[in-house]
Amino acid sequence: MSNNRIYIWSKLLASMLVLTMLMAACGTKEESGTQESKSNGAAASDKPSTWIADRKIKGLVFMGSDVTEGMNPEIAAKLKEMTGIELELQAVGFDGSQKALAAGLAAGDLPDFIAYYLNHSGRPEMEMINKAAREDMFHDLAPLLKDTKIYKKYTEEGYLPLDTKYGVMFRPEFNGAAYAVHLNVSREGGYEVRKYVSGPYIRKDIAEALGVDPRTITTSEQVYELAKKIQAGHFKDKNSKEVYPIGPTVWGGLDRSGLYNDLVWTGFNGEGFGRDKNGNILHESQTEYGLKRVEFVQKLLKGKLMHPEYYSMEENRAKEGILNDSFAIIGDMHNYVSENKDNRYIPLGPLNTIDGPYRMTSTFKGGYGAWSIPKTTEHPEDIVKLADFLASREGKLLWKYGLEGRDYDLDAKGNPIPKKEVLDLLEKDPVKAKELGFAGVGNDWGWYLGGTDLNDLADFGEASYGESINKDINKGPLEIADYWHYDEKKKQIDLRDGYAPLAFIGEFPKGTLLTMALDKYKESLTRAYYTKDLTEAKTILDAAAAQLKTAGLEDYIRLLEQKDKDPKTKLVF
Repeated sequence: MSNNRIYIWSKLLASMLVLTMLMAACGTKEESGTQESKSNGAAASDKPSTWIADRKIKGLVFMGSDVTEGMNPEIAAKLKEMTGIELELQAVGFDGSQKALAAGLAAGDLPDFIAYYLNHSGRPEMEMINKAAREDMFHDLAPLLKDTKIYKKYTEEGYLPLDTKYGVMFRPEFNGAAYAVHLNVSREGGYEVRKYVSGPYIRKDIAEALGVDPRTITTSEQVYELAKKIQAGHFKDKNSKEVYPIGPTVWGGLDRSGLYNDLVWTGFNGEGFGRDKNGNILHESQTEYGLKRVEFVQKLLKGKLMHPEYYSMEENRAKEGILNDSFAIIGDMHNYVSENKDNRYIPLGPLNTIDGPYRMTSTFKGGYGAWSIPKTTEHPEDIVKLADFLASREGKLLWKYGLEGRDYDLDAKGNPIPKKEVLDLLEKDPVKAKELGFAGVGNDWGWYLGGTDLNDLADFGEASYGESINKDINKGPLEIADYWHYDEKKKQIDLRDGYAPLAFIGEFPKGTLLTMALDKYKESLTRAYYTKDLTEAKTILDAAAAQLKTAGLEDYIRLLEQKDKDPKTKLVF
C-alpha cells in the first residue's frame, strides 16, 4: 500500500466520534444476530414457509441521513411473525459516509451486515470493501446466493450489467467469490420507475410572454440570447422584485451540465473522460472545452444574467427562490420535485451534446447501494435468506406497502390498493404518515437488503405507490413528460452496458493522487468561472491540468485503453 493510502487510513481510523457510533451500533454479540440461530433448518410445522430463524439481525447503514432507523412496531411484529427475524438498523455517516465506512472497516467491530453507497465499482467505497475482502473480513456470498429464489438471478448469464457482475460482485481477482451484493438492479434492461425529465427549467409564464417554445432551445448560445431577452423584459417574482434570468439548481449551488451541455466533455458518465473523433480517450483537461465553458459562464456572470451565487447557494435558499419565482430559468431540476407541483416551470431544451443532437441515453441496468456480511457474523445464510425474502414480491409487499387491512387492500388480481386514508395522511402530514413504517410513506427499511429485481408495475400493478387509487397522483410530472415528448425520446434510447471510466481508479498505483487531482480540477473550474478574465482563468486551468499529468493521468488513460479491449471491462462514456 502507498504511503498516501496508509496516511488516509490512519487519519480515518483516528476519528473517535465515528468509532464511538460504531461501537454503539454493534452492541454485544449476545444481543446481535451473531448468536446462533434458534431455527436455521427447515421450517417447523407451525412456522410459515417464509420462516428463517428466531434471531435478531443488526445492520449498520453507511448512508447517513438517507436512513430511517426506527421500524413501525406493527410492521416489525409482522416481519417477526413471517420470518422469525427482529431487524434493527442504525445509520452512520451523517457528515461523511465514506469516512465512516473507512473507520468502521479499520475498527473491524461490525454488526451482522453493513450497507453502503455504491452506484458503480469506481466509487471509493468499492476500494474499501475490496481491501477488506482481501484481508478476509467478509463472508463469501456466492455459494449462498445460489440457494435463493430471487438473488440466484445474479448468478444467471445476462441478468447483471457488466460493471455489477465483474466490477462489484464477481471480480476476477476473487476467483468466483462475492463479498459485496449490488442493489437496485432492475429485472429488465432499460426499466425506469418514473418518467424523469431532468435539466434546466423555465418559468412557463415568461416563456409565453416572450413567445418562446423552450423545447426549441438546443444550444448554449440560444440559452444566452434567451437570458438577455428575459433581462430586457424586467419580469418580477412573487415579491415584485426583478428576477434573475438564470438561477441555481433546485438543490442549490452545483455545476450541472444541462445548462451548457454542448460545452461539456464529461460525456455519458459525467466523470470528465470521453473519446475524440479519432477514438482516443481524453480527459476534459486535455481539451479546449473547459476554457470554452468558462468563457460562456463568465459572459453570463458579467452580464448579470446568472445569479452570482449560482455555484455556491445553499439548498434552502435555492428552494426559497424557486418558491418565490425569483429565477426565470432554474439550472437543473426534474418533474417530480415538490417545489413545482403546479408546473409553473417547464423543461428547457434538452441541449445538444458536443457529439451532436440530444439523444436519450441510459445504462442497460444500473445499480445503487450494496451490502456485505462481516466474517464475524455467525450463520450468514440467515442474512442472505432475509435479503432474499425482502427482495421477493411477498417481502416487498410488506416493506413497500405496509400491512394488509391497515394500509392497503388487495384487488381481484392480488395487487395492493393503498387505503385512501393513508394517502390523505401522506398528503396532509407526511411526517405522521412516515410513522406507519413502509416505503410508500417514506420508510425504506427493507431496501437496504431487498431493494433489487425491480419491476413494480409487474409486481404490484402500478409503477409507483398510490397510482392505482389516485390516477392524478403523478398528473403534473406526467404532463411535463408528455410535453417533453418523453415516450418518443424513449423509443430512440441508447442503452449502454459497461464501466464508468473511474471504475478502475482503485487498482491504479497513483489512484489516491489522481483522485485528488480530479477533484482539484473541478474546484479549479469553479474558481475560473469567477476570475476577472480568460487569461487568469487559463492560468488556473493549466495548473490543474499539470497537476493531473503529474498524478498519472496519461498512465491511467493507457490503463483505460487496455480495459476497453476486454469485453468484460468495456467502457462507456
